[in-house]
Amino acid sequence: MTLDELKIGQRAIITALADDSPLTQRLMTLGLLEGTPVAMIRRALGGDPLEIDVMGYSLSLRRREARQITVETGGPAHA
Repeated sequence: MTLDELKIGQRAIITALADDSPLTQRLMTLGLLEGTPVAMIRRALGGDPLEIDVMGYSLSLRRREARQITVETGGPAHA
């Protein structure tokens, strides 16, 4: 599953990034690395952008960016 498919409150672990493109490199500099836990916080109306929690900070991503990140799901995020 990809990061954009998470439901609000759902958490996951990043398992892969799509490729070695400049976009992927940018996402990695923001802390989106394999093994990093993330949680979906909210979505804007229409579903774009998304707000996620990564390493204790909130990060907004476009859906097309979130689709580049493969995740493995866990349970609901802690509120």
